[in-house]
Amino acid sequence: MTHCITCSAPVNIAVIKYWGKSDEALLLPANSSVSVTLHQDQLQAQTTVAASHHFEKDRIWLNGQEQCINNPRIQNVIREIKRRARKQKTDSRDIAAERLNWKIHICSKNNFPTAAGLASSAAGYACLVYALKCLYKLEGDVSAIARCGSGSACRSVHGGFVVWDKGQRLDGSDSMARQIQPHTHWPDLRVLILVDSNQMHACCLDTYPPISYLTDVSRRIIHLVHCFNKHRQETTVAYTFDAGPNACLFLLKKDVKKFLHLVKRFFPPKTEEQDFIRGNTKQLMENLSNDCEEDLSYFPFDPMEDSLRYIIYTTPGPGPQELPSDQSLLGEDGLPKSLS
Repeated sequence: MTHCITCSAPVNIAVIKYWGKSDEALLLPANSSVSVTLHQDQLQAQTTVAASHHFEKDRIWLNGQEQCINNPRIQNVIREIKRRARKQKTDSRDIAAERLNWKIHICSKNNFPTAAGLASSAAGYACLVYALKCLYKLEGDVSAIARCGSGSACRSVHGGFVVWDKGQRLDGSDSMARQIQPHTHWPDLRVLILVDSNQMHACCLDTYPPISYLTDVSRRIIHLVHCFNKHRQETTVAYTFDAGPNACLFLLKKDVKKFLHLVKRFFPPKTEEQDFIRGNTKQLMENLSNDCEEDLSYFPFDPMEDSLRYIIYTTPGPGPQELPSDQSLLGEDGLPKSLS
């Protein structure tokens, strides 16, 4: 007998950072933080977890490649989920309790770049924890368990606007995330993520001595935001960066077209690419270059061609969710479908 669960989980972007850890082993933050969960239509991790008495050992695949499941953080998550599940179960005949003794296969993938400052580990661990929670019918909040895999993963367990409380207990049991507002709280809020060009980065690293223009691109984006806000005489666009060079910009729906027009003007793609701006952009892209003219004297710098790979246009979104069985990443044999 095999039981299989498939779930998805979102990326979150911190707007108040936690600025390091007070305990590296327990992944406890130095201070509380606040984040916005982004919509899964554009950015998500997807994970399938299968448990079977036929499996000979625990195994895990990430983005099509088998990984070592003995990774301490993965083991911490699995161990804590099972510990809490065993504590919760009182009826030994319950099928979920029986599954606790079976080996598991895990298959996970992201639909966005990893190691690029888009919190791929946060989405991945939140997805793994949520899938295991569904597999073992675990009740209650699991954000503290997700934190054991990746600190900011605890925030991706919830949708909308989320706070990760620092907590006071030395064991970290009260360091968990909670939703402070649903994703529908601010319906006009929009998010733009500007991904730096991989080609440009590679070219710069090939020089001697190596040059990183990623920082220059990021600074130019910051400059553009400040110039735009000064021109408007109000804070219209806000920026933040997580663990990478990609700028995450927050603005209102009414300002998106005008600002995107400037982004395309000063960070143009080498050729007019259809998917340069990704997301639900059908209405957004209509007349983008015709009704958004700005006085360019407020922006005293030259265009940087091919410095952005693409732009993701998105909104705040809900938390993890269970997916239909036909979206499973594992086949009936318990192996990734991509390998079958």
